[in-house]
Amino acid sequence: MSAERLERLERLVVHLVALHSVAVGLGLLFLTRWGAALGGWPDVAPLFFARQAGIFHFVVVAGYLLEYHRTGGVTFLLTTKSIAVAFLLTMTAVDGGPWMVPASAAGDALMGAAVWAVHRRAVADRASRTSPGSGRRPT
Repeated sequence: MSAERLERLERLVVHLVALHSVAVGLGLLFLTRWGAALGGWPDVAPLFFARQAGIFHFVVVAGYLLEYHRTGGVTFLLTTKSIAVAFLLTMTAVDGGPWMVPASAAGDALMGAAVWAVHRRAVADRASRTSPGSGRRPT
């Protein structure tokens, strides 16, 4: 894969993960009862805490995009996804809970794995283009 295509793929994957978090945040904020019912919870009370989770999704999106656009890094995104997976699997083991909990763990794990794999390849490609003796100039 060309360097340009790899960089576009990395940018696309990071932005798709951020878009997913925006969608979840919007759902938690504005479709709180409907989203809870869809996920398998019969009722959410008080709504404040579910809505607070929604706004925190925007906080993590800001972190993902600030880090990626300022430094090209994905450490915050991968850390967030890892913590989410650990929490969701722990809650599944402790409480059982509705289908949405383990499904969310699987989704977060897949998103994290995709970002990690693409980023790892992009970093390796950038390093090969800038290393001494590669005969290539950095781009």
